[in-house]
Amino acid sequence: MNIHPLSKRNGITLTIFGTIALTLGISLFLWNIGNFAIGLLFFSIGAILTLLGVAKQLEPNITLTLNNQGLNYFHRRGQVKINWGNIQRIDIPKVIHNGQWISLPYIGIKVKYFNEILDIIPPRLATGLLTEQRPLLMTASAQDDDIATLETYLGAEFTPLMVNDERYRGVLAMFGHRSLMLNKYLGYHLFIPFDSLDRDGVDFVRLLKKYKNDFDIVRAEAL
Repeated sequence: MNIHPLSKRNGITLTIFGTIALTLGISLFLWNIGNFAIGLLFFSIGAILTLLGVAKQLEPNITLTLNNQGLNYFHRRGQVKINWGNIQRIDIPKVIHNGQWISLPYIGIKVKYFNEILDIIPPRLATGLLTEQRPLLMTASAQDDDIATLETYLGAEFTPLMVNDERYRGVLAMFGHRSLMLNKYLGYHLFIPFDSLDRDGVDFVRLLKKYKNDFDIVRAEAL
């Protein structure tokens, strides 16, 4: 089963309208100085629309594939496979804010053996995820009353990482430290953003759980 993200839609439309607005704005700058403010407005809107449109078009047409063995997550920087047998829990992460539980716009995946992820994830993808997950890092650190938590983590992020007697260095160690920290405070190692999905987050969690449940049933019968 292939998942085509909703966020991919309208990429071409945004690019076209952005280009038109940019052209109109530049024309007003050059040929009608009296309308400088209007030209600046069109130029600014056009630049934003063009950047959004191009960004959408650069995203993969398929962000996830689901089959009987597991799921593949596709990113513009690479892909990673997660086997159903290595998944311990799937759900939408929640945090406490002002005494209320708030759902985060991600699908959270807690794995049993994190080595399986570190052994196959491309370093380029790990680097991209480290950048994109900064909001999650700040959210996780906010769950601890001790402000030194974030400073301690940031200091440890650049050190080698040992996981089940395997040693990781460089960007893989950084990604590993980050994932373990997120698991400690948010309850999950890996996070798939809602804008990678083709449906509501709750419905997608239900779909993933069905695939995993079917896998567990087949494996139990085989034993």
